[in-house]
Amino acid sequence: MLHNYSVALPPLRIGMLGLGTVGAGTWRVLTRNQRDIVARSGRPMEIVAVAVRDLERARRIVGGAVALTTDPFDLVNRADIDVVVEVMGGTTLARELVLQAIANGKHVVTANKALLAEHGAEIFAAAEARGVIVAYEAAVAVSIPIIKALREGLVANRIAWVAGIVNGTSNFILTEMGSKGIGYANALKDAQDQGFAEADPRFDVEGTDAAHKLCLLAANAFGTQVPFAEVHTEGITELEAVDLACAEALGYRIKLLGVARRHDHSVEVRVHPALLRSDHLLAGVDGSMNAVMVHGDASGTTLYYGAGAGSEQTASAVIADLVDVARSAACDPSERVPHRAFQSHAMADLPLRPMADTTSAWYLRIICSATPTAERALLRTLARFGLQARIYGRYAQPDHSAHHVVLTQPVAYAALRRALVSLEQLPAVQGKVRAVRVETLE
Repeated sequence: MLHNYSVALPPLRIGMLGLGTVGAGTWRVLTRNQRDIVARSGRPMEIVAVAVRDLERARRIVGGAVALTTDPFDLVNRADIDVVVEVMGGTTLARELVLQAIANGKHVVTANKALLAEHGAEIFAAAEARGVIVAYEAAVAVSIPIIKALREGLVANRIAWVAGIVNGTSNFILTEMGSKGIGYANALKDAQDQGFAEADPRFDVEGTDAAHKLCLLAANAFGTQVPFAEVHTEGITELEAVDLACAEALGYRIKLLGVARRHDHSVEVRVHPALLRSDHLLAGVDGSMNAVMVHGDASGTTLYYGAGAGSEQTASAVIADLVDVARSAACDPSERVPHRAFQSHAMADLPLRPMADTTSAWYLRIICSATPTAERALLRTLARFGLQARIYGRYAQPDHSAHHVVLTQPVAYAALRRALVSLEQLPAVQGKVRAVRVETLE
């Protein structure tokens, strides 16, 4: 039973840009849990205006007590709004609206990872100059409070690396491929049929969404602005069911990972499929779930797990940011938690480590003649480029060839690429060699 309480502060007046899946979820949760939210924040919250395309649909959701407009600039220019919640998506119009809201002295809460990954430096600089807050917990891992963990809970640590599964669509597809033994196309259709993938899934399955999120994680972990355009990004579209089956037979599972690692004078930031030992904590993250691991020098390795998609799951993070705004809006800006964990004057301009210099072990699947001579040629070619490797399995094909599954010792990516070119030129090798990194996350 809740105790009686009194609230001295006026309501936090909210304007929303968008009332789609996330916007509608935010309305529902804020309405349903208003009493608990106010009891925690010490201040009522009131959505006073919403900018939408479809006025009739919006009216069915919010009723008649909220002002509706089809002009988003009208909303960000209203004098009776304290904070703008941007859940409309996109990077062009959204950027203009967010910057206008900041110029008008309004705080901003956004779930737009693409906007901040591509224009974050500009937006955060504008917010600092104007003395307002830009909060974005919902932009990274939906209901997982990973930004708060990096900015506050792990503030004592020098963070060595952050890595995770941060795209629910790709994780669902890989789970389907592995558990059902089906190909990518069929698993994608399952994801679309169940609402886990868009009609055009490229943003998710090509790794772009995960790369946007990883830029924000790296900025908060290492105190550096990561240029999104320079992040190495691979998706899952070329993986086949045989790859997941071979990985399983070897004691691994394949996941789409985002990995950011600190080096002495650079940072390593990359998104790609990877083999993880089956007993690794991230290997057991299935379906549309997300998980992020962080390794700090004092804390050791910590794990954060939760839903990677969902209307109210995302709304949970949006409203948590609104509570932070309600609690700290009246504070002197110098006393607030920095936008990217580090004070702006302490942000470093660290270069991205060239992918050619990154090192990892590799899984290779090579279709070639199933003869001792052909296999010796494979291993000789790999050894010529410094790759210590062993053939762990052979899976025969009707044409007397075989899928040769090879695991290498750790090697620089540049050497691996040169070896692949030579392998694919061998007369006994058919087509392209499938190459997937093996991650240990140590």
